[in-house]
Amino acid sequence: MRVVLLFLLPLFLYSSTLHLSLGANPSRINPLLATDSASGEISGWIFNGLVKFDKDANIVGDLAESWSFKSPKRLIFYLKKGVKWHDGEPFSAEDVVFTFKLLKSKKIFTPYASDFRYVKSLKMVDRYSVEVEYKEPYFKALSIWMMGILPAHIWRDVNDPMTSKFNREPVGTGPYKLKKLETSGDVILEANDDYFEHRPNIDTIHYHFMPDPTTQFLMLKAKKLDLGSLTPLQREKQIDRSFEEFYKIVQMPGRGYTYLGFNMKLEKFKDIRVRKAIDLAIDKDELIRILFFSHGKVCHGPFMPGTFAYPANPPKSLYDPGLARKLLKQAGYSEENPLEFTISTNANNTTRLYAAQIIQHQLGRIGVKVKIRAMEWQAFLNTVVTPRRFETILLGWSLGLIPDAYALWHSDSDKLGGFNLVGYRNDKVDRMIESAEKESDLKKVGEIYREMFNIIAEDRPYVFLYIPDSITAVNRKITPVIPSIVGIMHNQIDWIKP
Repeated sequence: MRVVLLFLLPLFLYSSTLHLSLGANPSRINPLLATDSASGEISGWIFNGLVKFDKDANIVGDLAESWSFKSPKRLIFYLKKGVKWHDGEPFSAEDVVFTFKLLKSKKIFTPYASDFRYVKSLKMVDRYSVEVEYKEPYFKALSIWMMGILPAHIWRDVNDPMTSKFNREPVGTGPYKLKKLETSGDVILEANDDYFEHRPNIDTIHYHFMPDPTTQFLMLKAKKLDLGSLTPLQREKQIDRSFEEFYKIVQMPGRGYTYLGFNMKLEKFKDIRVRKAIDLAIDKDELIRILFFSHGKVCHGPFMPGTFAYPANPPKSLYDPGLARKLLKQAGYSEENPLEFTISTNANNTTRLYAAQIIQHQLGRIGVKVKIRAMEWQAFLNTVVTPRRFETILLGWSLGLIPDAYALWHSDSDKLGGFNLVGYRNDKVDRMIESAEKESDLKKVGEIYREMFNIIAEDRPYVFLYIPDSITAVNRKITPVIPSIVGIMHNQIDWIKP
């Protein structure tokens, strides 16, 4: 009997469930169409790209074993052999070629297609290698292939990829498979026994659907979640010793910012004096003190600190309500004719709602009348964001380690499915983006991006607000948790939860 128990002990240790929370329902679990954070997070467990970031933000192989540049415009990927799709079919170069063709086809609307606009062709060399030819040198020639690959044998006969059932019944190569997906309910993933790196040590990932962040925090306090985000208020005032005995607190600089975006197609926001006045009347330091107990920093522009795109001395918008009043007066606004507009945001993000209320109060000090419109996330996307039916929009961007200005700031991205939500257009910025993309030397790209940063910051299509710190509570029983610049989940398949 003792021999049997010793034999079963490792299985017991490795048999477990990771309990997480999800604030919104995934819309499409498809890496080509996952434009909201919930869809992107679930897709990340199910699909792989050809390459990925390691914990030090170096690009390493994922589905690709290796690669080589035959010239600045020719790249060959050598794929891993023995990789299986979740239904047991073998992965091959055919899947890579199919995914690229689908991405570039007229069957789908996706902002990710813009990353591949410099790809001239993609062809199979043999079953386990593909050759990419670029129209010209491209600074993201390698990193764009982090996009997830779809199975050709499943998607080949799909007539309408936008509405296909496989957006809700995904088949990938990733470490986890989709077991359960409920509308306005939980999402359950199960370990892929045949995952090519190794089977994840944790059997199941259970996402508990919690659109209210307060519910997520209560679940954390009840120790029913293994990992979850904390607000600065919760970190400072609402956890006790028993909480910190159960959870390890990991605090890192945030990799995203929150902004107030102007609809640049509206006459009142075409006037830079109006945009500048609103910017000057918002006290960002006060926002950070109230919202984050100073666990954050003021955002000064479109690219993240610490990246090659961030200038040494960025332009800074100071709090100056007196100058704001003068600018509004110059633009034709007064007590008798006040500036009025609505801030639209998503209701399930409490911090943004508080930020909107603080901004409403701050702008009220200079006579600006602000209304707030808050909606459930999916309705917000469908009826406000996608059709551009807003005056101003309070949202945030999570940015990658390699900034890409095209998706947010180029005029071509001001279209259905594009991420240039505010309709920003600047011919010089367009030319700079196009010039940077043709550079393979990241030092030169950095020079262009730093100048571009200053131009966009001065144009003020956004009021760049704040960069909050990331504060995460992780069950202390889970090992090995290794924080890094890419986050704490980079080695999740190695985690053990006894």
